[in-house]
Amino acid sequence: MPMTLPALPYDKAALEPHIDAATMEIHHGKHHNAYVTNANNALAGTKWADADPVAIIKALAELPDDKRGPARNNVGGHVNHSMFWQLMAPAGKGGGGEPGGALGAAINATFGGFAQFKEKFQAAGAGRFGSGWAWLIVNAGKLEIASTANQDNPLMGKAIAGCEGTPILGLDVWEHAYYLKYQNRRPDYMAAWWNVVNWGKVAELYAQAGGK
Repeated sequence: MPMTLPALPYDKAALEPHIDAATMEIHHGKHHNAYVTNANNALAGTKWADADPVAIIKALAELPDDKRGPARNNVGGHVNHSMFWQLMAPAGKGGGGEPGGALGAAINATFGGFAQFKEKFQAAGAGRFGSGWAWLIVNAGKLEIASTANQDNPLMGKAIAGCEGTPILGLDVWEHAYYLKYQNRRPDYMAAWWNVVNWGKVAELYAQAGGK
């Protein structure tokens, strides 16, 4: 089937006060919906029209030249945002705190502790010029922090995205993700976002990605 806009797993006001309802309404209902519409229009009539979105972004090199750019931007945007909504939960109700278990141990071992990890992750987001994403990825079984431009995703591969691996945590640092509440204060948005990170979901993705 063609791509569809997934429903939010919580009410659009559920992430208040850290992410406001007005931003969620626009971000999900307008921006993400536009990626879905544009992706379907770009791929209509091709063999990719009903393909799995993740499979499409993993195989961008196989798309015709006139479809590759629209797919990179719009299918990428759809995949990134579909994941992003799942990575958050209301503060104190699945959101916030620190990861435990295998994921928590891996973060501590890789980055020297949770506080150091947050500092390095936020630096990746703050250092992304213009629009893009900060990522925690599993690459060859190991955790890495990366950043991509626009709607690129590490699954696109190093030649396209500048990094490679399976993303397990992603933070949208496009202005549309925070400007209504935080204006130009991207660091404030990133600091508040930790209060709604769904570490249970991240741990699930870590296990699926073969983290060790």
